[in-house]
Amino acid sequence: MLDKVLIANRGEIALRILRACKELGIKTVAVHSKIDRDLLHVRLADESICIGPNPSAQSYLNIPAIISAAELTDTSAIHPGYGFLAENADFAEQVERSGFTFIGPKAETIRLMGDKVSAIKAMKAAGVPTVPGSNGPVPTDPEECIRVANEIGFPVIVKAAAGGGGRGMRVVHNEGSLLKSISITQSEAGSYFGDSTVYMEKFLQNPRHVEVQILADGQGNAVHLYDRDCSLQRRHQKVLEEAPAPMLDETSRQACFKACVDACIKINYRGAGTFEFLYEDGHFYFIEMNTRVQVEHPVTEMVTGVDIVKEQLRIASGLKLSMKQEDIKLNGHAVESRINAEDSKTFMPCPGKVDYFHAPGGMGVRVDSHLYSGYTVPPTYDSMIAKIICHAPDRTAALKRLSGALDETFIDGIKTNIELQKELVNDANFIAGGVNIHYLEKKLGL
Repeated sequence: MLDKVLIANRGEIALRILRACKELGIKTVAVHSKIDRDLLHVRLADESICIGPNPSAQSYLNIPAIISAAELTDTSAIHPGYGFLAENADFAEQVERSGFTFIGPKAETIRLMGDKVSAIKAMKAAGVPTVPGSNGPVPTDPEECIRVANEIGFPVIVKAAAGGGGRGMRVVHNEGSLLKSISITQSEAGSYFGDSTVYMEKFLQNPRHVEVQILADGQGNAVHLYDRDCSLQRRHQKVLEEAPAPMLDETSRQACFKACVDACIKINYRGAGTFEFLYEDGHFYFIEMNTRVQVEHPVTEMVTGVDIVKEQLRIASGLKLSMKQEDIKLNGHAVESRINAEDSKTFMPCPGKVDYFHAPGGMGVRVDSHLYSGYTVPPTYDSMIAKIICHAPDRTAALKRLSGALDETFIDGIKTNIELQKELVNDANFIAGGVNIHYLEKKLGL
């Protein structure tokens, strides 16, 4: 087992990693920016070290500073969490080259899956269902671009190969606007991601966002932990998630699970990962793979009983998976609300001092948060401050439990999106199940 892990992140995920390390008897090192010296995991870690000023580029994205901190503390491994450097292949490579273990996939795997064009090609070759598209970058010849788009069928969506976070994508409804849209998206891609490569896909009109959680040890063993539905989104950012995904075609669901596991074995995947799909009319269409632990991983943990972060640590220690597929059983339903320090109506971030924080409790209620009374939410980083996860024997009971948990949650001193979450968990259409990725934005009039 690993001896000491440096947590190269902040907030709730850093605390989540620290807790898993403690349960496995692994010592922890917390790195932090100057403004984050009072974070809960910094207080609880065996060692802590400041790696720079408040801007991310000078702290949590500062690769030399993080590796220097690992050297100074005699760390054996680095856990990137999610966001920041979690899917940065250069970081993973430098960590390994410096003699530390990177808790995640190999650098070449991150590169393969980080470029959406190469990822789609690899998944198609592995038998994972994909969206009809250009099968690579858009052609350089304008007439060929138009031919490919017509072959796919309008509307199409032009996407940046290195894109993410909802940036670098544009929906095109006809031939007349295709070439201009490609040019604009290429320009955006170069500006945002340093890579102007774009590709085309069929634009699905009313899909759901369904993802499959996997674990693989890089030693020929892989399992799936079933699926999640993350369709309630605003501007491509997830707001509420649940597991398992309701109302799926069971035949295509099982086929998708098998394809994901087979693909992991084929590419020799190592660690936790998530295959993200658009789901429409009983069919799955691969869109990307996240090569890290996800924000919404707790709902999967609640319905499977598998500690995903502990498995990441075990795999990074060189151990084989501690379970086989037949050992993993679904148990009930889980729902997660992301609590953000933002205005429920305008969505403007609302940093500031938390005068009072009371977390909900009771059977089947889990709160993942770094919040405490007196803590000041900084304006510098992501506005998510907590996740409230509720588990129950069935979906209806889980939603009712989450509704009650939200009623019990009190955060004074700053604005939060709790009122919006209350509205969503009691929304009749969401309760009925199967809302698509456009539902929330239409509901909010965006």
